[in-house]
Amino acid sequence: MGRAFEYRKARKLKRWGNMARTFTKLGKEIAIAVKAGGPDPGGNTRLRVLIQNAKAANMPKENIERAIKRATSKEMGDYKEMVYEGYAPYGIAVIVETATDNTTRTVANVRNCFNKCGGSLGTSGSVSFLFEHKCVFKIAQSEGMDVESLELELIDCGVDEVFNDESEIVIYAPFEAYGAIQKYLEDNNIEIISGEFERIPLDTKEVTEEQRASVEKLIERLEEDEDVTNVFHNMKESESDSDSDE
Repeated sequence: MGRAFEYRKARKLKRWGNMARTFTKLGKEIAIAVKAGGPDPGGNTRLRVLIQNAKAANMPKENIERAIKRATSKEMGDYKEMVYEGYAPYGIAVIVETATDNTTRTVANVRNCFNKCGGSLGTSGSVSFLFEHKCVFKIAQSEGMDVESLELELIDCGVDEVFNDESEIVIYAPFEAYGAIQKYLEDNNIEIISGEFERIPLDTKEVTEEQRASVEKLIERLEEDEDVTNVFHNMKESESDSDSDE
């Protein structure tokens, strides 16, 4: 198994710590997709996958429909996707992805989190070079589906890695391959469970348990902000975290 598999295993139970936060994040992503490509999933490829993501997260159907309806109303402002970069204590690189209707508020909140927790907010590009921007699809494992054959079929799309993860198959590829992979899967009637983006660290940094607690304090504080959709870092996971994901 490659680096993407190991990263996913370590991160598996950490993302979207609580259901309310998950639904808020998905609602914003749906709104952005609707604003960009319209409310009809049939003609909006990104919206189609986001609806699958929402279903996979057990988001109620009425919540999904409400998010689409709200995005088409005149009262709703435009959400912007903004990315902030910085360092947590002990030189741990952090990337913060946000979806916001008020960038002034969001950058102030993100900066405050870094400052209060002993970190520092950097400029665009200050840590992004330490990560690879990837797309990741989870698809249903149908009878007779062969992972190696699927990987060969997807080589032309630029896929990096395809592997089994319990009852699902996970596909990792460069960020820009998202559209080509989605098209292949849909054209071949392969069920997409979810399609997301991740930033995988090129290398991870060891920390002591005391240092880990300081870094995690910042990460948790950032994740509690309603505008924050994802937080990525290059801190090596502890052995206990890895064991709990087995």
